[in-house]
Amino acid sequence: MAAIYSGIHLKLKSPHTQWEDKLKLARFAWISTQCLLPNKEQVLLDWCTHALTGRYNQKVEFSEDVLEGLWCYLDDLLHSKKLHSLLKQGKTVSLRLNMAQLLLDRLQECARVGSKSPVCVSTILSVCQGLLSSPALSSVFTTKYELIVDLLAKLCSLACCELQQPLLTEPLVTESVTCGDEVMTESHQIDLDHSQIDPITENPPGEPELDANKPPAKPKENVRSANLFDILLQVLSCYLSVQRQQANPNRVSTMVTNQLIQPLVLLRHLLTSGEFAAAHTHLRLRQQLSRDVRIKIDSILQLALFPSEHLTAYKDELLPSKEESGKRGPGGAKGPLKPVSAILSKLSAPGYCEPALHYTVKSNTMSLLFKFFVESYGKGRGESEETHRMLCFYFLSRLVPTLDMHLDENSPAKADQPVPVTPGQKSPPSSPGPPESWSLALLAVESLLNQTLSADIYNVAADRIRHAEVQLKFYGALGQMLFNHAQPSIPAWYRCLKALLSLNHLIIEPDLDQLLSSAWVDSECMEPRVQRARQLLVCSLLQTYTKLRQLPRFFSELLTVICQPASDNLRPPLLSEGASASLRTCLLDTPSSQGLEICSLVLESIRTHILPDMVQEEREAEKMEIDGEVDDNGAKKDQSRKDASQKLFSLSQLLHVVLFSLKTLDNASPLPIVRQSQTLIVEMQQVVKELLNLLSTEEKAVKTSSVQSTPRKRKNNLDQKKSQQMSEYNMGALWEQKTLDATLLLRYTLVEVDTLFDIHCSKYTALTAAASETEDRAPVLTQIESLLSSEIVPSHLQPSCSPLSRLLLKLLTLQQMKKVLLDTPLLSEPNTAALLNSAAQFILAKSELELSLDGEQVWDGQIASVTSSSYLAAHWYLITSNLPLIAPYLTGEDVGCVADMLVGSLLSRQTNGGKGCPPGSLSVSLVSSQLVQSPVLAELPSLFSATVCSLSDRIVSVLKAAHIPKVCPTLLKIQEKGTGACERLPLSTLVNKETIVEDILASSKAGEVSVLLTDTQSKELVDLLQILTNLNPDGMNSEDMSSVFLLLFFMLTSTSSQKAVEPPESGDEALFLVKLLRILTCFLEGRNFQSVLKLTHGGTLLQASVSSLLWRSNNGAFGVTSSSDWLDLIKEAQGFIRALVQLIIIRNSSVRLNLDQFASYLTTEEMSNMTIVAPSSTAVSGKPGASILSVHLLLASLTSFSQAMTSNMGKSKQMDQTLTQMLTRTTASLGPAVESILKPQTVSESPIQPASVLGQAFVVEVVTVMLHCELSSLSILQNVHKLLTASWLSASDVCELEPAVQELLRHLLEKSTTGRFNLLLLLIREGLDTGKLRAGNYREVLSAFLVKSSTQDVSLTVPFTVPTVTSMTSLLRQGEGLLTNPHHVLLILGALQSVPLDHLTPPVYHSVFLAIHEALFAIIQRHPQVMLNAAPSFLNVFYRLVASIMQEGRQRGDSDTDGDVYLQCSRLIERMYSHIAATAESFTTLSAFMVAQYVTELQKVTLRPDVKLHLTEGIYRILDLCMEQDIKFLTAGLQMGVREVFNELYGSYTHYHKAQRQGEEKYTV
Repeated sequence: MAAIYSGIHLKLKSPHTQWEDKLKLARFAWISTQCLLPNKEQVLLDWCTHALTGRYNQKVEFSEDVLEGLWCYLDDLLHSKKLHSLLKQGKTVSLRLNMAQLLLDRLQECARVGSKSPVCVSTILSVCQGLLSSPALSSVFTTKYELIVDLLAKLCSLACCELQQPLLTEPLVTESVTCGDEVMTESHQIDLDHSQIDPITENPPGEPELDANKPPAKPKENVRSANLFDILLQVLSCYLSVQRQQANPNRVSTMVTNQLIQPLVLLRHLLTSGEFAAAHTHLRLRQQLSRDVRIKIDSILQLALFPSEHLTAYKDELLPSKEESGKRGPGGAKGPLKPVSAILSKLSAPGYCEPALHYTVKSNTMSLLFKFFVESYGKGRGESEETHRMLCFYFLSRLVPTLDMHLDENSPAKADQPVPVTPGQKSPPSSPGPPESWSLALLAVESLLNQTLSADIYNVAADRIRHAEVQLKFYGALGQMLFNHAQPSIPAWYRCLKALLSLNHLIIEPDLDQLLSSAWVDSECMEPRVQRARQLLVCSLLQTYTKLRQLPRFFSELLTVICQPASDNLRPPLLSEGASASLRTCLLDTPSSQGLEICSLVLESIRTHILPDMVQEEREAEKMEIDGEVDDNGAKKDQSRKDASQKLFSLSQLLHVVLFSLKTLDNASPLPIVRQSQTLIVEMQQVVKELLNLLSTEEKAVKTSSVQSTPRKRKNNLDQKKSQQMSEYNMGALWEQKTLDATLLLRYTLVEVDTLFDIHCSKYTALTAAASETEDRAPVLTQIESLLSSEIVPSHLQPSCSPLSRLLLKLLTLQQMKKVLLDTPLLSEPNTAALLNSAAQFILAKSELELSLDGEQVWDGQIASVTSSSYLAAHWYLITSNLPLIAPYLTGEDVGCVADMLVGSLLSRQTNGGKGCPPGSLSVSLVSSQLVQSPVLAELPSLFSATVCSLSDRIVSVLKAAHIPKVCPTLLKIQEKGTGACERLPLSTLVNKETIVEDILASSKAGEVSVLLTDTQSKELVDLLQILTNLNPDGMNSEDMSSVFLLLFFMLTSTSSQKAVEPPESGDEALFLVKLLRILTCFLEGRNFQSVLKLTHGGTLLQASVSSLLWRSNNGAFGVTSSSDWLDLIKEAQGFIRALVQLIIIRNSSVRLNLDQFASYLTTEEMSNMTIVAPSSTAVSGKPGASILSVHLLLASLTSFSQAMTSNMGKSKQMDQTLTQMLTRTTASLGPAVESILKPQTVSESPIQPASVLGQAFVVEVVTVMLHCELSSLSILQNVHKLLTASWLSASDVCELEPAVQELLRHLLEKSTTGRFNLLLLLIREGLDTGKLRAGNYREVLSAFLVKSSTQDVSLTVPFTVPTVTSMTSLLRQGEGLLTNPHHVLLILGALQSVPLDHLTPPVYHSVFLAIHEALFAIIQRHPQVMLNAAPSFLNVFYRLVASIMQEGRQRGDSDTDGDVYLQCSRLIERMYSHIAATAESFTTLSAFMVAQYVTELQKVTLRPDVKLHLTEGIYRILDLCMEQDIKFLTAGLQMGVREVFNELYGSYTHYHKAQRQGEEKYTV
């Protein structure tokens, strides 16, 4: 056979053999083991490459099918496992060097627009991939640097075209048999699918041969695209390796600049821009792959363009000659002539990308190049550090003009550098224009300035002393350009100015007025992003001038800008919420003298610039009216006055904020400050008087003009001028209203500050004190009367007074009320009380509350921002925050109005969930919610009672509107007395309480409801109940308590959902009852609940509540209730029973009577039969689970009843006898109930398993209560329990009793079943008191045994395991003096290893996690000797915690509502890592093992950022313990995926943590 196949080589070379046959022979020769050819692999590769070369050199002719087959054959050879195996064995196999150029030509052909390549691009790419997969084969590219550069450039261009192709255009797959390649269209579509010929496999000779002419299979969509980027990453890595091996950096820099920089930066932009994110998804480009490509591109650019060898060349080009005089050699520096010019020329040259992308790519690249430049050349040592910084600055000065942001002629970029001329350009470009995109240009400049700031390039002192302020001039020119071409609608413009301010405030100081005008006072854009950027700039300005102690000078410039003529009719608000907060903070750090100086400047501006203009315009207007001249000047004057009034308001707002932010005067204030303050207040009072006089003069003028008619003017003139006069009147009213707002704001500020100074500083003389010396009557009363009569407001403005003026009048009235209340003699005057009542009603403004608009209003808290859309919120906040002052002077009707407003707003908040209120703002419902939750409401009896009455009235209204199938006396009397009533009546007036009690008893006995509620009505009642729940029951008086409690109890027993009669469809009934029982339980804790027990017995309430719930259950009301809702209902019912039984016992009145009544009801024969027939009746009744749920209710009632009685044992002998008798009866009923609930049921008997409904925890609780009931009969275990926990038992006595107790426990453990053993664990849980333990005891051994035993049942985790672990922790904290046997600590570690951490709810998980962590912490802190040998066992337990928190703290797609739990656990892990690192002697040899465990778990999950932050900080502490050999061991020993995670972790550790730690050690003694 060998002889037969030995002639294949001759046939391949023979010209007589058909090419199709040659291709088949070549394939057969490769896969056949019987074909003997010397150096067969090399021969076949040479034949294939020779054939391809001959075809493209036109020396050989064959069909395109054969051509494609040859390429596929070559691809199969290069990817063959046989070939790679031979290469690994050291066999020499090479390719012709011209193969590289052949591949480059094919890639060029595929990338050419409109070309039709006969070979698929994917095949060419696959061949490239095969070549680069082996060093021996890749030598065809790597041996010649130009070839690998050309390959990388072509692949980058190919990738760019693929990313830019239209997303909606599907790939065009041709139907040709010869090739499945796509046609490159004008939209740059490129097919990148896999090879369409199956690869060669090492099949036996008997296998069918592969047909070279087999039609290609249909490619998978986008598979080729992903393959392209994988190959690109491979080429990038290969090129980077070759680039590092180049000995000539000039050659590398030139090649990268000329051939690679354009495609690389374009590709990087396409991979990073969010604009092309959809293309990434369409191409299935993985995020990690994209990130790896970007990293490689960055490395290539930084290493090629900015190597250390080119530092001199950059200095030669960038630095002025005087900077480097004497440092250059005579022959000049080696390197590119002008690298900066070459790079910028390439980036500015058009043609390498779409015109729409050119400026975007260029602007983004500028900041990237500057980043690389700073990282490469920005750091130096000694004297060279300043030179390096200046070099970075001059590079920056060359980048900014490239963005088409041309500075003046004095900047370094203009003065010292010629305009670069690109190749082929005959002359410099003409006069430059503005940037193509201001937004992109400003973003780039912002990035450059921020990098300059972070790299500390600008040294102000060095720039001034040694460099003639070249940097200051450049930044100043940049700032001037930003002002000359202001872009106040772009957020980056503000951020650029902020960066310049951070560099040096002197940069912007010459243009400070222009900055304040463009970026603050006259900036009109209110887009949210712009507002945030503007606010940050304003805050930065305030903070900067505060640090400079030049805040008065800053405000002087600001006041000048404000007083300038406005560029528009309406300026934006001067102070936003953030700016006001920043100003307040800055003023606290400002000396009081400067704060007062600022106030004086504001007042001076008002008196100098505002008042004279307004008065002069007023006189001119009066003169015109007298002369009868009417022309267009009147409208101009009104417009001028409107402008002046707006400026006045801005200054008033500014003065208000400044004065309210100053430190108040006190007795320690220096006398000059007091005098300065006194002068300021007097000046302010004078300004207010002048403004009031101005308003009064205008009012007289309005009255005069309204009285004078115009008979001398013709009637037709009146008709023609009517609309014009109305417009002028409205404009006049507008400026008057604005002036009134400013005047009232100034007056309110004056009164508040004057009063505050007077209260706290005895050296200060108040204005009111000076006025009272000249008046007979107290000026405060006079002021109140003038405010109530609105004398201060012009009469023609009173009907349409602005919201701000109304609010300020109320604030002024409130301030005068405070003064009256502080003056005790004044309160005794006869007219004072009536005046206070009127003032309180004026502040309340009942008519405004009643006519409040629907919908939520929001207010930012600033008084100057009150408008019609926020007035209600501000007014309501004013009322609620001052209720203790005004409530005593309100009538009952007024208090009822406040209560209705309170309840109504709370209901609206529950409806919309409190949405629509930004953080830091106030809404009506939010203010109401804060009032209800504060203790203030309970201290206002009248308002509290009115609120309860309002809620009761709304509940009654819902009940009256519901369907009433059965007439009951309660509802009948409510309807009789409530019909036609004009005003609301208390519930006690509508119906007698005894009548309600009778209806409750009747409904509970008969099992009939009187009211059927719809879903909507039930929802309304639930909302009202929620408000009642938030009220403090201690604030209710006896009348309200009894009325509301009985009304709610009537709802429990006499109402039901309409669906309860029909088959239920939802679980709303259970939710309603949960809310109802919760509020009833809350009322039991009220101090006035005794009034309810005077009307009915506690036992009656207990029986009625349980009877009502059982009736609902038996009628199928809870048939579709979910398990969680049902368990909530059970818990609330238990809570109500426990609370009421506890109250009965504590009250100690008719205890036996009440408890016996309830016990008799629970132990009746009817109840006993319920537990017996439950399983069988369930299936028969047709209502799934009805009777079983009734058993649940009975069991819960018995349990809570027994719990309450057991907890009160031991208080008195007589009480114990009574409770013991009751417990005996309940225990007898508990047994059958527990047995029926735990009895397994078949599917045919019941569709619902009780344990799955109630949960194991509830069953454990029931059995625990049953055990305590059994022990209450003084059994042996109860005696032992009481003995061991007795307060009189000493520690020595415990030691003597311990052997006997251990023997008893051993006997019980041996004889007990599993169920009894669990009950025993629950009992002795409470006996693990470690306070009396001494050395020699073995409680830790028992605890460890109990932990291991209890972990077998997950339901015992919370009730038993966690308390037992806590008890062990208490033992461990006693230290080695108590636990002398190290083996006991090892037993505890073994027990902790078995504590469950999986499948736990967040609260349970947190408790278990914390318990284990505290035990480990006690061991590592208190048992250092044990840790020397027990470190591996310790780490095994700790590793369980680390792995657990990584699983629980992983990122989830849904909303994580329990994130705080896992965040707290991650903090504990970080803390434990720190303690482990602190005890390095025990863990040094295991540090690498800990790191390996960590990265192994980290590789499996994607952690939440906050959790990962704490875990990373913790593992950094362990990496501190790792030696160099540990790092090498980890790098070599970890698996591939885990190794990548470790490398990333170690890189961040080295960059952040290790550098910071070394910096701290540098300054540590």
